[in-house]
Amino acid sequence: MIEVEQLTKRYGSVKAIDSVSFRVEKGEILGFLGPNGAGKTTTMRILTCFLPATEGTARVAGFDVFDQPMEVKRRIGYMPENPPLYNEMSVDSYLDFVARIKGVDSGSRKKRIDEVKEKVSIQEYSRTLIKNLSKGYKQRVGLAQALVHDPEVLILDEPTVGLDPNQIIEVRQLIKSLSGNHTIILSTHILPEVGMTCQRVVIIAQGKIVAVDTPENLTRQLQGSDRIYLEANGPESSITSKIKEIEGVLRVESHKLDGSETFSYSVETELKKDVRGRLARKIVESGFDLLELRTMSMSLEEVFLQLTTKEEGVRSR
Repeated sequence: MIEVEQLTKRYGSVKAIDSVSFRVEKGEILGFLGPNGAGKTTTMRILTCFLPATEGTARVAGFDVFDQPMEVKRRIGYMPENPPLYNEMSVDSYLDFVARIKGVDSGSRKKRIDEVKEKVSIQEYSRTLIKNLSKGYKQRVGLAQALVHDPEVLILDEPTVGLDPNQIIEVRQLIKSLSGNHTIILSTHILPEVGMTCQRVVIIAQGKIVAVDTPENLTRQLQGSDRIYLEANGPESSITSKIKEIEGVLRVESHKLDGSETFSYSVETELKKDVRGRLARKIVESGFDLLELRTMSMSLEEVFLQLTTKEEGVRSR
């Protein structure tokens, strides 16, 4: 649905993005992550035909963003970080205005506006002036304007910025409900949002793509080993010694839990060598109380930091 190949944007001698390439499949939600100044907004502006690239190609729904920008714009719904709202207009008049601009047929315009209002839960504010809406409801109106012409592709730049926790959850659920019918690129600084919403992640740093994969695959690729967390009652040195006797265990770190005599243990093991059963038996058969045992993985925050603080990252599928 979206194909980006070797996109480069120069401002004089400075490259805002450098040979950026990735794909987004039909119906997929792709998370687009990067530090401030990494090139996210530049890439999105090129895809939405607001900004020309210096080099490279980009196609949306089979249309070239440089040669066929009007065809691309017909198929894209764009919600920038600060949606283009007109505060003196009511919600209905604004959405009607946007629908006219986007070529929604007059016979189906009212029905379409009613559908997107219901989808983003703003029906009761139809006659309210936009300036009188809360930040959260202004974001919903911004999302409604991106959806009003029923685009194949949605490009959302920081869609939950400034929202309260309940509003963030609602917008996340809404975005997930749109997948399948719409192909979505979601740019955000809120890393848990990506893990909860997106099937794949593109991470960009210093204008270059450093990773393209699922959050799970990125974690496995960068971690290099499996990790197990356990809590047990007993002498710390004895338990550590018993854990190290198990084949496949690489290293053990212990930490005393606050306000108790119990220690927790982070056990690093060889990849794909499941030692949980042997580990549990070893603790119990040695006469210690096993209180908790579970696998651990790198968080998306850890993946993001590892990739964006290195000059060279990793590329994946």
